[in-house]
Amino acid sequence: MDGHELWADPVSPKLSWIIGRSAPRKGILYLFPVSPFRPSATRTMAMVAGSYAAAAVVPISRGRSLARAAQRLLACPLLLQTREPFPLATLARSPSRGICQIAHALKPGADSLLQGVGDKNVAEAVKNILDMARRASSRREILHTDFLPPPAVKESMSALEKLSDIRAVAQGGYPQAERCRISVGHSDAMTTDPDVVAALSISGNFGFEACSHGDFLGAILGTGIVREKIGDILLQGEKGAQVLVVPELTEFLISALDKVRNVPVTCKQIPLLALEYEPPRTKSFKTVEASLRVDALASAGFKISRSKLVNLISAGDVRVNWSPVIKNGTVLKTGDIVSINGKGRLKIGEITTTRKGKYAVELIRYL
Repeated sequence: MDGHELWADPVSPKLSWIIGRSAPRKGILYLFPVSPFRPSATRTMAMVAGSYAAAAVVPISRGRSLARAAQRLLACPLLLQTREPFPLATLARSPSRGICQIAHALKPGADSLLQGVGDKNVAEAVKNILDMARRASSRREILHTDFLPPPAVKESMSALEKLSDIRAVAQGGYPQAERCRISVGHSDAMTTDPDVVAALSISGNFGFEACSHGDFLGAILGTGIVREKIGDILLQGEKGAQVLVVPELTEFLISALDKVRNVPVTCKQIPLLALEYEPPRTKSFKTVEASLRVDALASAGFKISRSKLVNLISAGDVRVNWSPVIKNGTVLKTGDIVSINGKGRLKIGEITTTRKGKYAVELIRYL
């Protein structure tokens, strides 16, 4: 059977064998009857599970050539792609619901990969990356994302790990990189880590005018490049900064970027091994609070009043794990990162309960 394993309904084993021989690639072919829309027709549904699965429905009228019916089945468009086992128990056999019942039965398999992703923007990014991974696997090619924020990287890699026959690699240029690009492809096609990140050194006389992360980012974006093409920016003090970018834009930036704020600069490409990065400097302290709400802990960590923090949350300036906070009562846990525009970051450390029922929280402030 050319490597095809067949599961056939007892009514038409010959048809199952023909389709199995005609299938374009190795996989498992499931064939079983579906309720007819009218007495004169027979509906058959097949699900092919190989590098990924799909379902299709075609009518097979009585007396039709089995070979021709098989050709129609294989040629019809795929309704939905999923890697989850097909939920046979959920397939309603109501003729009035028609083809929609099949699409409905397949949806939970795809949606299950997005369970637990609370932020809508992150969920949309993960969904797009999963679609990219399926395309890459079916075409035996390697595809790459732009630079992604940490939440999208984390959730995407977690979802991609659940897909067989797909290899995914996240690269940001150095081990502690926050913004990374994800490369996806069939495990047979992607045997090495792709070269998708380049490094630039931006140098100038910053001894008299120190520039911040925002100054360098603003200067780069001022050349017309979008944020997604830029990775981390590593500040080098008086020497300038090192920037991670997509390789195809290195020559453009070398020629276009000539000033950061009021400081003339020069750019040159450097190898990734020449990057100078250090663990971030931090300061730890403890606070005792009645709750673990973001307004309570962030107020203590950033030394600002709760009323001002509420205004910052309303303005969208407060993020938890890089996702905007919309509620003052959001509860934090150990490991969460709280950031406020213009004020830096704060990490929630160990949390213990006091004898009086309050919370002793270790706060780690990034300097």
